[in-house]
Amino acid sequence: MIVGIGVDIADISRLSEALRRTPALTSRLFAKGEQDGPAASLAACFAAKEAVAKALGGPAGLRWTDVEVMHDSRGRPVLEVRGSAAAAAARLGIRSWHVSLSHDGGMCVAMVVAES
Repeated sequence: MIVGIGVDIADISRLSEALRRTPALTSRLFAKGEQDGPAASLAACFAAKEAVAKALGGPAGLRWTDVEVMHDSRGRPVLEVRGSAAAAAARLGIRSWHVSLSHDGGMCVAMVVAES
């Protein structure tokens, strides 16, 4: 059963500029495995994190680094949630996540479905 959905869009150049201006944002927003990606990948990861927050109903205390975008053996994006995000998901009975990412025209979009 679907427990929540979330969608978010991120401007690649806007995020790149923010990271250039404030380098400390990289470690605050992105898990270690995400930090070395190109600008479009970072924007997609950020959009996915925002979409997860929306699917969870915007719980207080959610840490950005507790949501990580990874890829399976076929290159398909998958989410790993831990810490504050995993605790919020457990309270809602969420057992699995589905994520879709896309890039076009300088923008990235992420769609997340949380399922029990």
